[in-house]
Amino acid sequence: MESGLVVEYIDKQRILCAVVLEVKQQRLRLLTENSREVSLAPSRLSHQSAERLDLAIGRDRMVDMLKRFAARRDALTQGIDIRELWEVLNSEQEWIDLETMTAFCFPETTTSDHESAVIRAFFGNRRYFKFNSEGFFPHSQSHVEQLIARENEEARRQQLIRNGSDWLRHALAEPGSMAVAGNGSQVEEYAAILKSYCIFGKDSPTYDIGRAMAAGFGVEGQDDLFQKLVRLGVMAVDENIELIREDIPEAFPAAVSEKAAQIVAHPGLFETGGPRRDLTDLPLMTVDGQSTLDYDDALSIQALEDGYLVGVHIMDVAHHVKKGDVIDREALSRGSSIYMPDHRISMLPPLLAEGVCSLRAGEARPAISTFIKVGPFGTIVSYDICASVIRVRHQRTYYDVNLAADDDADIVNLRFIAEKFREFRLDQGAVQITLPDVNVWIDENGEVNLSRLNRESPARLLVSELMIMANWMMARFLRDNDMPAIFRSQPEPKERLYKRDQGTLFQNWMQRRRLNRFVLGTTAEHHSGLGLDAYVTATSPIRKYFDLITQRQIRAVLGLEASYTKDDISGLMQQLEQPMAAVSRVQHHRHYYWMLRYLEGRVGEQTTATVLQKRRSGYQVLLTEYMVECDMPVPIGRSLKPEEVIEVTIQNVNARKGLLSVFTV
Repeated sequence: MESGLVVEYIDKQRILCAVVLEVKQQRLRLLTENSREVSLAPSRLSHQSAERLDLAIGRDRMVDMLKRFAARRDALTQGIDIRELWEVLNSEQEWIDLETMTAFCFPETTTSDHESAVIRAFFGNRRYFKFNSEGFFPHSQSHVEQLIARENEEARRQQLIRNGSDWLRHALAEPGSMAVAGNGSQVEEYAAILKSYCIFGKDSPTYDIGRAMAAGFGVEGQDDLFQKLVRLGVMAVDENIELIREDIPEAFPAAVSEKAAQIVAHPGLFETGGPRRDLTDLPLMTVDGQSTLDYDDALSIQALEDGYLVGVHIMDVAHHVKKGDVIDREALSRGSSIYMPDHRISMLPPLLAEGVCSLRAGEARPAISTFIKVGPFGTIVSYDICASVIRVRHQRTYYDVNLAADDDADIVNLRFIAEKFREFRLDQGAVQITLPDVNVWIDENGEVNLSRLNRESPARLLVSELMIMANWMMARFLRDNDMPAIFRSQPEPKERLYKRDQGTLFQNWMQRRRLNRFVLGTTAEHHSGLGLDAYVTATSPIRKYFDLITQRQIRAVLGLEASYTKDDISGLMQQLEQPMAAVSRVQHHRHYYWMLRYLEGRVGEQTTATVLQKRRSGYQVLLTEYMVECDMPVPIGRSLKPEEVIEVTIQNVNARKGLLSVFTV
């Protein structure tokens, strides 16, 4: 390599013409057509010409001549048809050197300018050939088709970004003029891409497009985009982000709805006799919240000479929903109904959950009935489980039962039995955690409301304890019949902070943290939290798939259907892990979101808090009126201790960001 030679190299996807000024230590000092000096290794050169420049003519004249070289060579590329060359040469699938390719392109004359033109043309269109310093190699037909498809997709992507940014700009400039509805599939696509980017961020499948669309309009971050999408009606102010992130469906597939309609039209026979007992004359009542529509359990009580016969009757959902059918598969994928302050999503289609699978007053229903014989002092003597036909007589609310707790003989007796069972469990080492439940609900005007529920009210204690009792009996029934099921157990707590049910609010809250997680298994083991030797959940088969599985195993013992095997049960538990975790996250996030929405209107107000623990940068406190934890900075000149009750001021709340801060003085 010598000084004065005209060479070319690639810089930032462009071929530049240059002259060699100096060769020193395997490096070339070049002057480019842009009048810049650069230092390169010889291997960086894309072409070396036969032409030379006299370095003595001066810098300006050399730059001018380099520009002329470049212009002349660019002009020559116009006569090169790369696609035509590929159609002639692609069948060979061999490397072609520069000299040969130049001869193909310019059969009459081949100079350094022509060689450079060939390199420039192939560099500008890499669809048909790959090339390097050795020459050119034609791509195969299939590879070219793939490249064309990628190029078309990239062109569509860029057009989509431009159009999406323009749509966002015009729609925000003229609100209402470009509403999402009624403007065709393109507008819906723009909105969907931006919404996905806003919700999922980098996890969005169209993240790059959404980010580029937003940036094209000057949107600053996802929060800014959220506000703009709310303005356009693409997203709601209180959009359930977590529900979308978890990809939880609300509507049921058409096949599921059609099957539900068939079941309603032909509910099947459940005559008495054989395996089912006729209990339709037994006075049954349901006890639920005022808004409940899916009644899956009912209670009865009969006085005996030597005590009482308590009945817990569970809707036989498995009579209608058969293993493996389209409804069952959908229910398995959902895992559970989801209850949120502003919305409810059923595990089963409403036609079933609120219709033929609901224990509505006056309507005969198939059931699984658990009878518990209780002695005059509340001790359990024996139990019996059977398939039945029942008819609920009274549909009562918790409020109704609380009013009648001291007057209605049946309720008085059920309450007595429930209290005695609670005492029995405490004697067995149960960990009784008693905390107020703050219910968040949205009224018909869209206002957020709070109400504190007393879990120890007569009605709630009665229902809670009798359901625990029935689940215990069903667990023992399955265990004693060697039937695998989804049994729940729990190791001893890490620490016990109080005896029986004597703990303070602070102790109850902290005791919950010291519990070990419950364990699911196919065989019965001790449940320390409940103080019972075996436990399943089977009282909510309309709402929980775990309970439906347990009900089917009970039906199998009763001869109503074939049982799941132990491996089947293990497989179902594994399948339910993900949907149940998603349900838990959605319910928790949505409750917390609406709690913070309520507190957004109470910034500046004072409220009572209990100090939970000291942290490195402050304290963790419990806002006892709302039963919500939050962090609090250290007050100046004041030291606090756990369980200390203080007054705090709500300082900042942002429901969408999940922020809550308080301070005290």
